Amino acid sequence: MRFLFAAVAMLAVPALAAAQQPDSAMHQHGDTLTRTPVQLQEITVTTQHARREEPSSATRVTAATIRQTPAPNTYQLLRETAGIEVHDQGQGPGFASDASVRGFSSDHSTDLALWIDGVPINEPVNGHAEGYNDWYVLFPEAVSDVDVLKGPVSALYGNFAMAGVVNVRTLERMTGSDARLSAGSWGRIGGSMMTGWTHDHSSAVFGVRGLREDGWRRNSGYWLGQGHARYVRDLSDRVSLDAGAELYGSDWDSPGFLTVDQYNDRDFQQVSDRTDGGFKRRAQERLSLRVIPSPSLVWRSTVYATQSHWQLFLTTPPEGGEEEGTGSQTEERDWRYGFGLTSALTWAHSRGQITAGAEGRWDHANYGNWLTAARERQGDPQVRVIGRQASGALFVQSLTDLGRHLRVQAGARYDLLNTRCSPLPDGICTTDDGDDVLNAVSHTHGVVSPKVGVLYHLHRAADLYVNVSRGFRSTDGVLTEPGLPLITEWAYETGIKVDIPHFSASAAFFRMDVSNEQTFNPITLESTSGGASRRQGVELQLTTHLATPLLLKADWTFNDAKYQHLVSEDGDTLSGARVFNTAKYVGSASLTYEPIAHPWQVSVMTNVVGPYTPFDEPGVELPAYALLHASASTLIDRYRLSLGVHNLLNQTYPELRAGGFIVPGQPRSVSGSVEVLF
Repeated sequence: MRFLFAAVAMLAVPALAAAQQPDSAMHQHGDTLTRTPVQLQEITVTTQHARREEPSSATRVTAATIRQTPAPNTYQLLRETAGIEVHDQGQGPGFASDASVRGFSSDHSTDLALWIDGVPINEPVNGHAEGYNDWYVLFPEAVSDVDVLKGPVSALYGNFAMAGVVNVRTLERMTGSDARLSAGSWGRIGGSMMTGWTHDHSSAVFGVRGLREDGWRRNSGYWLGQGHARYVRDLSDRVSLDAGAELYGSDWDSPGFLTVDQYNDRDFQQVSDRTDGGFKRRAQERLSLRVIPSPSLVWRSTVYATQSHWQLFLTTPPEGGEEEGTGSQTEERDWRYGFGLTSALTWAHSRGQITAGAEGRWDHANYGNWLTAARERQGDPQVRVIGRQASGALFVQSLTDLGRHLRVQAGARYDLLNTRCSPLPDGICTTDDGDDVLNAVSHTHGVVSPKVGVLYHLHRAADLYVNVSRGFRSTDGVLTEPGLPLITEWAYETGIKVDIPHFSASAAFFRMDVSNEQTFNPITLESTSGGASRRQGVELQLTTHLATPLLLKADWTFNDAKYQHLVSEDGDTLSGARVFNTAKYVGSASLTYEPIAHPWQVSVMTNVVGPYTPFDEPGVELPAYALLHASASTLIDRYRLSLGVHNLLNQTYPELRAGGFIVPGQPRSVSGSVEVLF
């Protein structure tokens, strides 16, 4: 078994990131299903587009939509454009917030896999949260489009893709340059520069971005700097090389959590500890090779590397365990690096296509956790270990037309994960028997994830579909206790899609049964594992032109998420209770007016969060709220002028609540920008 694992991990397979965008696409035409031919020069991206005619649910967010949305950060951006439930943790860039799909509480977005140009962003063997998912590495001005895949329906993604996948593609080519300067409320000022070229056999895109803000609460200022690069070269008619890099750095201060009384009194300027804050540095590099041996074959391989260093100081409110949650400050520090490689072959045949491949990934993390006062360590560390995780996978996925109306998508993957804990001085690891030891502990898990979906194309413009899939993710705590079992789920979905000129809509009914459920409290840092839960509900999507210049978009999820059987560490029976950190319904809607003959547009958008169940407060339910946003832009010669208002009605709302403490949402904020096109 170890020899097989080593072979998979070392012979061209470390990480599923990259290489699965088939160059032939399946499309509907009239009452039949047809396949468009392979186009060699059009696309060299390294990840799969979600297609409307597949038997699953997905949301596409375009670059134009991203540009029009007046969001203060990347989490807000996806909340307002893709209907994702988000609970911002109220820290700064580098501190991952909670993004949730279909009722997965997703503390630090760990149940949702994020990929940028084929590189996975979730961080394994992370002591703060397994699969820690930092979206601030996303460079908004460089984004070409974003797909949000709902559920574990694709065999191309493995660990952390339980709720779904956020798949980001950046611009492949650009001609000329543009510079952008922005300013807004709370001392916000930023600027970005994008440039690139497109020649017969090569293209490149480069970008830099800087941002600083004083913050709307005391001790909440931050700065952020980013860089982006992508270069594509056609070595021949059949061979293309695609290289890219992302990097960013940030520093931030933390105002901390508020009590319920402080929040109700709108006493938002209280600060737990003025020495709270942190920093994050992250870089990632990739190199992709695409070879087309014949018109029906496409082979891709992508290799990547990641590096990261973050440190934070946080004061946890005085409730909870003996060490955490006592009102004392905690320091966490994480140094990490990793490598990955994916190789996949896509064969397009007369009735569809098949993709088969292998992936692997290796991550190394040096993690420590200390009790501190004013950033001075108080005694020995609480946790001090080196974590390593090597993973490998084999996967296959096919899309086949069976006649004029029936399409079948089937696939599976086998994942093997080996996690190793090595204690540093004053550190310990935990064995499978629950014993604390001073020597290294290692454990290997294997999991099979089958996927199948069927789509039936009706006579006119509608498609009916159904799918069944299995997903998984590593458990919080495997950094120090590698033997903890994986969290797994079975997901079921059926729906209908309607597409006619100027109108597109869908309805999806889903159910997701989770085994070894785990809930985590971000304040006390305590987790409860070993139970079962169920999410079930309906998702509705709509895109329509109400009139020629008027576009309406909406994306809503109504969800019943409950623990089937779960007992907390304190002995509380949560069976039948709503899943923590989820809402009964979430949604977004936008209305855009863009006259054809005039270079300007106006958008009004809203995002709604239904009754919300906070962390670690069984029986407590917060009321629903809605936020309204507006934006306008116009193009005058070479200048694009934009104005946006976030939370137009200045609604007071809780971003996050846990254990009786609250992170308040940002009040009304105004921002404007000037973009110069060269």
